[in-house]
Amino acid sequence: MTRNPFQPSRRAVLGGAATAALTVATGAATASATARATGGAPAAAWPTEFALPNGLLPEGITIGARPYAYMGSRANGAVYRTDLRTGKGEFIHEGTAGTAAIGLKLDHDGLLYIAGGGGGTAKIVDARTGRLVSTHQLTDTTGHFVNDVILVRDRAWFTDSRDSVLYGVPRGCAGEIRRLPLGGAWVQTPDVNNANGIVATPDGRGLIVVSSTPGTLYHVDLRTGHATVIALNGAESVANGDGLLRIGRTLYVVQNRLNVISVFALDAATRTATLRRTITDPRFDIPTTVARWSHRLYLVNARFTSPQTPDTTFNGVAVPL
Repeated sequence: MTRNPFQPSRRAVLGGAATAALTVATGAATASATARATGGAPAAAWPTEFALPNGLLPEGITIGARPYAYMGSRANGAVYRTDLRTGKGEFIHEGTAGTAAIGLKLDHDGLLYIAGGGGGTAKIVDARTGRLVSTHQLTDTTGHFVNDVILVRDRAWFTDSRDSVLYGVPRGCAGEIRRLPLGGAWVQTPDVNNANGIVATPDGRGLIVVSSTPGTLYHVDLRTGHATVIALNGAESVANGDGLLRIGRTLYVVQNRLNVISVFALDAATRTATLRRTITDPRFDIPTTVARWSHRLYLVNARFTSPQTPDTTFNGVAVPL
């Protein structure tokens, strides 16, 4: 694997849920501060791999301000939680037959925002109790795929891989869902996955969206939906781009079927992205999304090229930043 030399700040460790505010700085006491905050061992002693239930069909992963990873199931919309200190886990939301949980994000108030895939839904689940709080029908149940989500300001923004529209669901309160058509330089290719992973820009005023096919990064204006291609330096594309993670002006792009995370440096205006390095690991088996805790990145292996059956084994893995 290739290490990223950036070191996370103590603020970033304790405020992992607020990804738009994360910065990168040095801090030798990060691991011990994490241990004190969580009552556990230093992160270096925690497992770097953990088993998930057979047949889970995971794709999304999110980590909040405490050392727990939440992962969704493509099989039935269930949510599984793993304690990063021990690698042990349990279902906190059982899900329902015929539903799916794709991308998901944990808010500071304990609510999980979950993309419902082909069902076209956005679900909100209380991570503390597993209770389904609400379900929003964003799209029709055919011809759409609600794929990933990011929390920005007062809304949770969802991508639809089969349509050139983003959906903004109010966070923690009632209100109308905002439909944001993508325009400008956005290219919508029929019959393939387009918009996939999504994060906020460093200034919090826009969004970065990856189109998996052919592998393009876009800067999207939150007011108008106008999309501008982010020029890549050092890479021709981000083909198979899936989950995104941004820490300061460093952007991590999971390229699922390539079994690699490409690490880019963004310019101040989020108009260019320069490839700095890649991260790979022999344990990668089509990782889809990524979340951060302390000095580590955590990913789930979707294993798309393996049989997707109730007996198929799945796992999560951690690699250094």
